[in-house]
Formats: sequence, structure tokens, C-alpha cells
Amino acid sequence: MRFERCAENPIVRPGLYDWRRAVCFNPAVIYEDGRFTMWERAAGSLRPFQCVIGALESTDGVHFRHLSDEPVFTPEMAGSPHGSVQDPRVVRLDGAYYMTYAFRPYAWHSHPTGLGVPESHQGDYPGFSGRDEDNQTRSGIAVSQDRVHWEHLCWATPEGVDDRDVILFPEKIGGRHAVLRRPIRRVGTDTGHGAEQPSIWISFSDDLRAWTEPELVMRPEYRWEDNRIGGSTVPIRTARGWLLLYHGVETQNAATRRVCYRLGAALLDLEEPRRVIARCPDFVMEPKEYYEKSGLYIPNAIFPTAGVVVDGLLHLYYGACDTAIALATVPLEDLVEHILAG
Repeated sequence: MRFERCAENPIVRPGLYDWRRAVCFNPAVIYEDGRFTMWERAAGSLRPFQCVIGALESTDGVHFRHLSDEPVFTPEMAGSPHGSVQDPRVVRLDGAYYMTYAFRPYAWHSHPTGLGVPESHQGDYPGFSGRDEDNQTRSGIAVSQDRVHWEHLCWATPEGVDDRDVILFPEKIGGRHAVLRRPIRRVGTDTGHGAEQPSIWISFSDDLRAWTEPELVMRPEYRWEDNRIGGSTVPIRTARGWLLLYHGVETQNAATRRVCYRLGAALLDLEEPRRVIARCPDFVMEPKEYYEKSGLYIPNAIFPTAGVVVDGLLHLYYGACDTAIALATVPLEDLVEHILAG
């Protein structure tokens, strides 16, 4: 499977404003009326590593400009001025825009090593115990009418567990909203996640507020995803099923916490998305270019969070080393046929 990297990668880079001078990555993107709108995760520093969400737009999907010189969604809007909002995914439903996002109440302080996952520690904040169990990632849903002005709508996951990679399906299934999840009992600054490998789960809701208990969709099965898997982009409806792009993480050196983030692909049943129709045993994309192997935060990482289809061509937007944003394309039908071929 061959994804064509954009010759101008990374297409969105940190800088310009103080709140994004350190990194920008893991964007949401939608395409409508001849316009690409992007929502980037960005941070002005690593200590604290407090992330916000900025908005950009483009007519060609490559050259983006900011819609606002300020973040359009912040941790304070989610409930904590000391927190971090991360990894947006956006869909349009019933005339409004809905953003799922990950929220940590208190931003970590991170120390990249250049070798693997950064070393991190809890910060000293008013009213915070400093304990990992009191600073787990919860996922929320924000809503907007115009793509720029957002407000927190509700929580998609409960307190007490670490639950991220929460992604709304772009339409109701059987009359209900559906969301992909990745619940973990607890995550600490050592990035450990317990004995059970994080997997992809699904929940359903009538109103976006009350969600069913998560049901398993896929577990890690292959060596290249031996650390964890999680949903990446908003699922894409195809004639053969829901295209599920997901990230798989392989531990390559536990001592240095060196990992490799790659892209996997599967198809889910259109009416029963708990059921996996087909799944590639091998990854479909891995770090290859310099900006995917070397970066400020996590080396050796591609992390797609948005896929939009224009004239049959899938535009895949991804974070590169948690540092900048890149673009790759592939004919949608070619990818679907590749998955079905196994």
C-alpha cells in the first residue's frame, strides 16, 4: 500500500503565535463547499505541556491560514485553566459541528529525550494532589455553529478511567450516535497502562450524553501493535463498510521507551460496526521521512487524526513526531481493496 506524501511536508508547522510556538500536531479536518477546515492541537511550551486547539482553513488542502490569532478551544473552556485539550476530531451532524477531544485537568511537564516517549512529571497546581489517579484523561464533546466559536457540550466518557481516542461516527447508526473509545484503567507519567493492552471499543447514545457500556471492537494482534492500538480518523463510509484507520504502537526498546507509531486499517460492518469485516495484518503506513523519524516530542511517530475524501482521493492528515502536521494521499478504492485482500 503506497501513500503519497505531500512534497511540501510538513504542511503546518509550529510558530507564528506564542500559544503554538513549540508544537502543532494531530489535527481534525473536514471538507465542505470547496474548503478544508483544520483544527490543530498546539502548545506554546513543554513545561507545562498545556495544549489548546487552533483553527485554520485552506482551499487546496495544503496551504492553510489561521481563522483566528487565538485558540478556538482551551482547557479553561473544558473546566480547568491548568489543563490540556488534545487530539480533536470533528464531524458535522444535523447542521452543527461536533468536536470530540481529550482533556487532562492538569497539564504534565514533559522532558523529551530524543530517543522515545518523553519523561514527564506532574506539575504543582492549586488544589491538585499531584497523584496520577487524580489527573486522568477524560474525553468531551464540544459544539460549534460556525467552526470557530466552540463551547463544551457534554462528556463522552466517565471520570476515573483514562479514555481517549474518542471519535464520533459521522452519522447515526440504527438511529443512535456511535463513538469509538479506548478506555484504560489508569495512565501515569511513566506512560504505563497496566497489563491489559489498550484496544478499540464502541459505545452508543440517543442524545450524545448518556452512553452505553463500551463493547470491544478490536484488540492488538500483531507485533507492530504490541503496545497498544487506538482509533485514528473519523470512520469513512464506503460501499464495502466503514473504513477504520487506527494507530498501532510497537515497543522497540523498553529501557529508552523507544516506540514506533504506525497506521493500520480495517473495515467495519455498516449496520453493525462492532463487527470487523476485514483487517490488514500489516501496517499500511509507517515513519519513513525525516520529519516522521526526528522531531521535538516523540521520534519515529506518525499519528493520523483526519481523513477526508475529495474526488475519490483520501487526504490523510497526521501528526509527525508530535511536532508538526503532514499530509499523504491515496485513492480510497485502492485502500479498501487492499484491506479486503488481507
